[in-house]
Amino acid sequence: MRRERLVVGLDVGTTKVCCLVANVVDGIIEIIGMGMSPSRGLEKGVVVDIGRTIQSIRKAVEEAENMADVRVDDVYVGIAGKHIRSINNSATVSITRPDRIITKDDVRRVVEAARTIPLPPDVEMIHVIPRQYIVDGQEGITDPVGMTGTRLEVDVHLVMGSVTAVHNLVRCVESLGIHIAQIVLEPLASSLAVLSSAEKELGVVLLDVGGGTTDISVFRGGDIWFSKVIPIAGEHITNDITVGLQTPIEEAERIKKEYGTCLVDSVADEEKIEVATIGGDGTKSVSRKKLAKIIEPRVEEILDLAMQEVEDAGYRDLIPAGMVITGGTSLLEGITEFAQQRYGIPVRRGRIPQGIHGLRDIVESPIYATAIGLLKYAVEGRDFARARVGSRPRSGGMLSRLLGWFRKFLRG
Repeated sequence: MRRERLVVGLDVGTTKVCCLVANVVDGIIEIIGMGMSPSRGLEKGVVVDIGRTIQSIRKAVEEAENMADVRVDDVYVGIAGKHIRSINNSATVSITRPDRIITKDDVRRVVEAARTIPLPPDVEMIHVIPRQYIVDGQEGITDPVGMTGTRLEVDVHLVMGSVTAVHNLVRCVESLGIHIAQIVLEPLASSLAVLSSAEKELGVVLLDVGGGTTDISVFRGGDIWFSKVIPIAGEHITNDITVGLQTPIEEAERIKKEYGTCLVDSVADEEKIEVATIGGDGTKSVSRKKLAKIIEPRVEEILDLAMQEVEDAGYRDLIPAGMVITGGTSLLEGITEFAQQRYGIPVRRGRIPQGIHGLRDIVESPIYATAIGLLKYAVEGRDFARARVGSRPRSGGMLSRLLGWFRKFLRG
């Protein structure tokens, strides 16, 4: 039987809010709507102005609704920010029944035991991700249900965040009358969009370099082993250009995208670019090499800080598949070559995977990696069967019209 549903991914970032609506038929994702708006009210991935954040989310969601001709009722929302913390933990339970057959309840018990760690009152659990199960010493088991054993162990990756940061994000979305199916760690979502199964199996580090934060995740054996968010990213490059070239921040962002490179030696000395002056009363000619000299040290700092986190966690020598860079800053000219030369490992830019249909030509840029990953998480994630997702068509009966009126009232 043909199975069809709608899923929605909402990426609330520091510099942009992106909403993607997809029609999923038998597991195939077809993007039918996209909305984008400048992000206002967030700093380093954390809500600092609820009113402006709500406005940004509303605009992106309404654009996606209009393009897809649906009403968004449920979303998968990405979360990042410097408040995110993660650790690995393990637990063991005994199987005492005479038949010694492991059941779903046993799996639930061992996972619950692994997630039970002391948490400060201002921290809450976001994800409990089983990496592997171990039955009587046999490792690498992904689903132990139905197996026979006396001792069941689990290794989990625990992701935690600030109660305040999580609840403020939830409040912004739910104030629009939209139900959150699940909050998803953004590096986890991005990994589903840009990493291959071979890379995750062998060992790879993913850097999602956005506007306000750089999301770091390490995968080995097919599962996530480490995740961290650092509060430095593309905005810092833009700010450096603003100061170094004495130009407005909007102009700095433009020339970063059009002329920026982090390979100083690749720029000819005589190459010039026109830059708007502060005050908007004219332009001036500056050396493109000067621009590169501003960008290169900041990119070096961002990448070094990220790799230092990987090294401190003990995974620097466990990533033979190298590094994958995604997010808006990954579009900066020369960044993959720079990283490859600096760290001596394979480096590539994250690409949107095959199997994404519909508006693929619009969203194939790395800037949409998190939003597309949220869609893939909805379809492929372990919690999909228990999550209520999707949207209802705009046309329909009286109940649909009443819900539409109520949500329109909520959105103002």
